[in-house]
Amino acid sequence: MTNIVVLDGYTLNPGDLSWQALTAMGHCQIYDRTPADLIVRRSLGAQIVLTNKTVLMREVLEQLPDLRYIGVLATGYDVVDIHAASQRGIPVTNVPTYGTRSVAQMTFALLLELTQHVGHHAHTVRQGRWTTSEDFCYWDHPLIELDGRTMGLIGLGRIGQATGQLARAFGMRVLGYDPQIRTVQGIEWTDWEPLLRTSDVVSLHCPLTEDTQHLMDARRLAMMKSTALLINTSRGPLIDEQALADALEDGRLAGAALDVLAIEPPRADNRLLRAKNCLITPHIAWATQAARQRLLDTAVGNVRAFLQGRGENVVNT
Repeated sequence: MTNIVVLDGYTLNPGDLSWQALTAMGHCQIYDRTPADLIVRRSLGAQIVLTNKTVLMREVLEQLPDLRYIGVLATGYDVVDIHAASQRGIPVTNVPTYGTRSVAQMTFALLLELTQHVGHHAHTVRQGRWTTSEDFCYWDHPLIELDGRTMGLIGLGRIGQATGQLARAFGMRVLGYDPQIRTVQGIEWTDWEPLLRTSDVVSLHCPLTEDTQHLMDARRLAMMKSTALLINTSRGPLIDEQALADALEDGRLAGAALDVLAIEPPRADNRLLRAKNCLITPHIAWATQAARQRLLDTAVGNVRAFLQGRGENVVNT
């Protein structure tokens, strides 16, 4: 019987989804979380290991002689030493498309919070402020209408394009930059500098690579309007966090909304946690129930294909 181990299943399935389709494929042990010192012990004897954020580097893989397949329960697969897996002939799969609409939706949830401050005003109402107001209404921050504003998308893959569709529905002009994709209906392709200098909102939708590490550094942040907003629902290290904190504190950028940070969970001394006009959510853009169900279905499909001698969503060919 095939031995299957899920090292960190809780974030994907905290209890509202079913593992039944996976458990039907073999003897399946599912752990909510696995600390680094237990990875090898829990994975020993398994032919199939599934991981979300639990790191599987060379020194771990070398201690797992029975391992034949690694499935990543996410799109990004940098938690696995791909080269080491390939040397062992171990296919590594990911789930590339499950969260497109959910992440685009979260991008606009963050943008609308920055422009309407719904959460803040709802909180003050619950505190009783409206009941004691001298006027029939009040607001504590400028309320910004998106119609006629410009959104700049860095990255024009599936999520970038879906975000562009939402932006157009709000009446926004949409600019886009992507070194690989230049033609997308409804999006005006432009180069880096004009996009940053022109956009009222800049939203990041690109993968993390050596070339995109600290993509938004002090130099590029300085190109943005002082009234502009920066949104990141992609990967935390795309932004130089110290440079962003400086720009926000100095008033050189109007606001930022981040669903991802360079280190997750963040350290308590991360300056962005206290930076002016900086909204941070705990990496939840991917986590709608619908998106997680698609993720689980695809991950199970990847395993099924492997057991049938086929490869689906294999990232190390």
